[in-house]
Amino acid sequence: MKNSNGTALFSAIVAAPFGAVGIRTEASLLQELVYLPPSFEARAAGNALAEQVATQVSRYLDDPDYRFDLPMPDIGTVFQRRVWQAIAAIPRGQVLTYGQIAKQLRSAPRAVGQACGANWFPLLIPCHRVTAAGGLGGFAHHDDATGFHLGVKRWLLAHEGAAGYR
Repeated sequence: MKNSNGTALFSAIVAAPFGAVGIRTEASLLQELVYLPPSFEARAAGNALAEQVATQVSRYLDDPDYRFDLPMPDIGTVFQRRVWQAIAAIPRGQVLTYGQIAKQLRSAPRAVGQACGANWFPLLIPCHRVTAAGGLGGFAHHDDATGFHLGVKRWLLAHEGAAGYR
């Protein structure tokens, strides 16, 4: 059951410069990270794994070179996992386009974009490093140029030092 602002859905909520990051854990695995708007207040971890995730998210928010080491379930289709692996290989401060990843995987840009949007572990699988050929592109299945999610994408790219996304 969730309360009026949805915080019961999360094992912890970490404040972030763009709003917050919701953390959902179950058993001994991280189940999901969610970008949340500023209306969500930070919430202390409800279990040891959530505390570990919250600490690592906070470290990344302080240092874009921080490397996550968290237990995640083996989810997604074979294709999604291939896309996520390609995304995880993009170095901090760099971006690739949906088309470039599609070419690597012998696929289509739209399919890559769909796999990006299906990513349950943003930050760990940094799909913010994937852009459209002519600009920022969408993010987390949102493409409104003035919307919250694209603001998060801009912040993450700037935080990581990607040129031209401040």
